[in-house]
Amino acid sequence: MSAEARLLQLGIELPPAPAAVANYLPFVRTGSLLVISGQLPLTAGRLDARHRGRLGREVGPADGAEAARIAAHNILAQARAALGSLDKVRAVVRLGGFIAAAPDFTALPGVMNGASDLMAEVFGAAGRHARTTVGVAELPLGACIEVEAMFEVDA
Repeated sequence: MSAEARLLQLGIELPPAPAAVANYLPFVRTGSLLVISGQLPLTAGRLDARHRGRLGREVGPADGAEAARIAAHNILAQARAALGSLDKVRAVVRLGGFIAAAPDFTALPGVMNGASDLMAEVFGAAGRHARTTVGVAELPLGACIEVEAMFEVDA
């Protein structure tokens, strides 16, 4: 089943691709690679209060995983904007997760699974990827997570 068909089957409607808010590009394509800049868990251009703050302090693990999934929706929206269709994605190569976390919060991988699980749901075996998950002190807009991605795409 194609990625676009899986989105329909899952009942996922992607948002419009968020615009860059500073001096960077939302995505860059070079050869067969598509790199998506870090995406926040914005819904309709806004950050939900449940996704603001640090994991292990103001944000719980379940809300953090939900925020990672929303950020991944925005990654897919950027990929569709770059390619015209997610069916041009051959593989999810890598996800990078930056999680605003209290110093003693160690459940970072479970939070990042919110993004990883979505990629596997949409792309099947091609959605399995390498990943980095890092705890950080602060993120833009006070978001609890930011996720970046790299895809192999049709040339």
